[in-house]
Amino acid sequence: MKLLVINPNTTTSMTQAIDGVARRNARPETRVITVQPDNGPTSIQGYLDIARSLDGILNIAEQHNDADATVVACFDDTGLDALRCIMDGPVIGIGEASFHAASMIACRFSVVTTLSRSIVGITENLEKYGLAARCSGVRAAEVPVLTLQSDPDAARSRIEIEIESALKNDGAEAIVLGCSGMSRLTDSLSAQFGVPVIDGISSAVVMAEALVSIGLKTSKIGAYAS
Repeated sequence: MKLLVINPNTTTSMTQAIDGVARRNARPETRVITVQPDNGPTSIQGYLDIARSLDGILNIAEQHNDADATVVACFDDTGLDALRCIMDGPVIGIGEASFHAASMIACRFSVVTTLSRSIVGITENLEKYGLAARCSGVRAAEVPVLTLQSDPDAARSRIEIEIESALKNDGAEAIVLGCSGMSRLTDSLSAQFGVPVIDGISSAVVMAEALVSIGLKTSKIGAYAS
């Protein structure tokens, strides 16, 4: 199967990191194609960046509309509904995938994201997906997206503080990492805190493959009609 992975921002190093995570988790027979827009924001941090990224995302989808499945590798699930109108195969956002994964392995989970300005959008998505009641809190480490690469040690320290607070104060039983740039931390943070720590890229990749393997495609009756 052809799996299209879209990084909605224009930072090449992030696209390469996303591609690495996707390939490590994909089945051997899956052909992973990871792309980014030619123009747009260097990171997605709030509503304005989301709006500015949409044209590039949709152009990518139109160029790869033969993909068997698509993963949107931005935790805001940027352009998700619009992409489902273009693509026939399943389109999975890493935010939605990680929420569902968390809800199946823990009664309550917390999200640790980058900046406070992202909390409202994430909360809106949780409500839209019907999973707000399972989320014990959305916390911001106050780490800009690109700092996850430019100063990873400082970023990790901030993330660790919020995970500790989520487990102590929110009653969380699992942690969802609220940015694709945090993916490399999943295993070490899970070992450090003794709880499941969930990365959206790996969750979305395996869910997309599963849906394709049982023959499911995006419904074209109603909201997602072409």
